Amino acid sequence: MVELSSRRRAAVLAICCMSLFIVGLDNTIVNVALPSIQRELHASVSGLQWTIDAYTLVLASLLMLSGSTGDRIGRRRTFRAGLVLFTLGSLLCSLAPGLGWLVAARTVQAVGGSMLNPVAMGIITNTFTEPRERARAIGVWGATVGVSMALGPVVGGLLTGWFGWQAIFWVNIPVGLAALVLAGRFVPESRAERARRVDPVGQLLVILLLASLTYGIIEAPEAGWTSARTLACFGLALIALLALLGYESRREEPLIELKFFRSAPFSGATVIAVSGFASLAGFLFLNILYLQDVRGFSALRAGVYTLPMALMTVAFAPLSGRIVGSRGPRLPLLVAGVSMACGGFLLTGLTVGTPTWRLLTAYTVFGLGFGMLNSPITNTAVSGMPRSRAGVAAAVASTSRQVGQSLGVAVVGSVVTSAVHGPLSTGFTAASHAGWWITTGCGAAVFLLGILTTGRWAQRTAERTAAGLSPERTRTAVTTS
Repeated sequence: MVELSSRRRAAVLAICCMSLFIVGLDNTIVNVALPSIQRELHASVSGLQWTIDAYTLVLASLLMLSGSTGDRIGRRRTFRAGLVLFTLGSLLCSLAPGLGWLVAARTVQAVGGSMLNPVAMGIITNTFTEPRERARAIGVWGATVGVSMALGPVVGGLLTGWFGWQAIFWVNIPVGLAALVLAGRFVPESRAERARRVDPVGQLLVILLLASLTYGIIEAPEAGWTSARTLACFGLALIALLALLGYESRREEPLIELKFFRSAPFSGATVIAVSGFASLAGFLFLNILYLQDVRGFSALRAGVYTLPMALMTVAFAPLSGRIVGSRGPRLPLLVAGVSMACGGFLLTGLTVGTPTWRLLTAYTVFGLGFGMLNSPITNTAVSGMPRSRAGVAAAVASTSRQVGQSLGVAVVGSVVTSAVHGPLSTGFTAASHAGWWITTGCGAAVFLLGILTTGRWAQRTAERTAAGLSPERTRTAVTTS
C-alpha cells in the first residue's frame, strides 16, 4: 500500500469516524423515541425491544462476514456500498407506516452498518502503519464509538421533541451522503494480501445462534420462560453454538478465527465488550421508559436529563485513548468497570419519586465509565494481529459490542417485563430493580476481567497467539501494566 501523507491519513481517519458516528448514534438514538413510537405505532414492550434488536442483531450477525469481505474484494468498495445501504435504510425508517415496516427498515440499515465499522477499522489499521500512530488513531476511533452512543439519547430527545420520532433517522442521510462522496475522493483501496474464502455454513450458524437466542429471550415473558417455544429457541441456540465451534475449528479459513481466542487480552476484550455494552443497553432502555412512562417527561426533557452521561463520555473517551496509547488498557478498564457498576447500583432502589440529583449522579458516574470503555476494547482486539487479519479481528470486537447490546435489551427488558404487574406506568419502577442489578453486575464483570486479562501472563498469551498467526512472527503492540 502506498504511504499517504499525514494530511491524507487524517482525512481517511475523519471519514471513517463519520461512518462510525452515524452507526453508533443509531444504536442509542432510538431509545429516547421509543415511547413516541409505542404510541404512534401501537407497539408492545417486546415490539420496542425488536425495534432496537433488529438493528443490533443483524449488525452482530454480519459484521464478521463484512470484515472478511472487505479484506477480500476491497475495503473502500465495501465501505461505500455500506454507506449507500445505511443511508437508504435510514430514509425507509423515517417513512415506515407501521412497526413491522420499521423493524424491516432497521434491518436494511443494519446490513449497511455491518459493512462500515469493521471495514473502516481495516482501512485505519492499514493506513496508520507505525504502532504508536496507529494506537492514537484507534484511540480516536474508540472515542468516537463512545461519543456517538452517548450523544444518541440527547440528540434523539431534541429531534423527537421538535420534529417527531421520524427525525431521528433524517440526521443520518446528509452525513451518509457526505461520507460517500469523501470516501470516493480520499480513501485508498486496500485488500488483504491473501483473500479469505467465504464461509456460508459458519455465517448461517452465527445467524441461527443469535436470532434464536434473542427471540427466545424477548418473547419469553409472553410465551412463558418454560414454554415449549422458549425452550425450543434456547435448545436451537445451544445446538447452533456447538455446531459452530465444531465446524469452525476444522476449517482452514473460518468465519470466526478461533485461534484469536488463545490470546487472553483478545478473549478478555470480547467478553468485556459484551458485558459493557449489555450494561449500557440495559441502562438506556430502563432509563428512558422510567423517565417518560413513569415520570411523564417529554422526549426532549428525557434527552436533556441524559446530557451529563453524554458530557462525561465526550470528556473521558479521548483521555481513555491517550492512556491506552501510553500506559495500556488496564487503568481505563478498571475505571470503566467501577464507574459503570456504581452508576447502575445508584438506581437499584429506584422509586417514582427518586430525586433528580440522584438520577443525574448516576448518569454522570455511568457516563464516565462508558467513556473509558471503548478505546481499550478496540486497541486490544486489533493490536498485535497481522494487518492481513485486521478486518476480521476488528469485526469480532464490533460483533461483541452488538451482541452485548442485543442481549442487554433482550435480557433486561424481558426480566423487567416478566416482573411487571398491572400497567407499565404503575408497575415498572419496582420491577426495574432486577434490571438495574443486571447492569450493575455487567459493570462488575468489566472490572474483574480488566484485572485478569491485562497482566503479564495475559501479555505472553497475546505474543504467542500473534506469533502463531503471522509468518513474520509479529509481536503484539499492546502495552499492558
